[in-house]
Amino acid sequence: MKKYLTEFIGTFFLVLTVGCTVIPGAPGVIAPLAIGSALMIMVFAGGHVSGGHYNPGVTLAVWLRGRCDTKDVVPYMLSQILGALAAAAIVGFLYGAGKPLALESVPKALVAEFLFSFALCYVVLNTATAKGTANNSFYGLAIGFTVVVGAFAVGGISGGAFNSAVAVGAATMKMLNFADIWIHISANLVGGAAAAAVFKFANPSDK
Repeated sequence: MKKYLTEFIGTFFLVLTVGCTVIPGAPGVIAPLAIGSALMIMVFAGGHVSGGHYNPGVTLAVWLRGRCDTKDVVPYMLSQILGALAAAAIVGFLYGAGKPLALESVPKALVAEFLFSFALCYVVLNTATAKGTANNSFYGLAIGFTVVVGAFAVGGISGGAFNSAVAVGAATMKMLNFADIWIHISANLVGGAAAAAVFKFANPSDK
């Protein structure tokens, strides 16, 4: 239960930050930096308890890599989605609904979400689960800034979720259309699976 609560809290503050920075669009607020920083601090805060996934794609990648118990996979994902929904409710109370992003191209959005979901999961596996980087102090920074990079690079194309739970939360906040979030969810999970496959290929002795 401690692990699931940690996943709920971390995802909650990640999605809360997404809504509170993007919806009001306040001058001077650099949303990608705030969002990546929120992920970074939550990874540092909860990594020692749950691994600090806060993302179904990351949970899938870590499970395929062999560092997440099978019994935890579904509860982790449910905790993440519930955290996102709770955050969306608070954002709705604080700021109201957002304006849905109109995706101009489904193929472009799929590619954008896949690439940075892959990058995020790849960074998580290599900085937070690999023997070669064990006990490092930079994993949270690396993970958080992967989201910063992705949001700046392709946020205008896909919305820059790179996270199925964030996509659900964003749709609930009306920042994305519910009809579009299959793009984010499928790309996130496929990206996580691909990152796990590449990690295992590149690190065959790291079990």
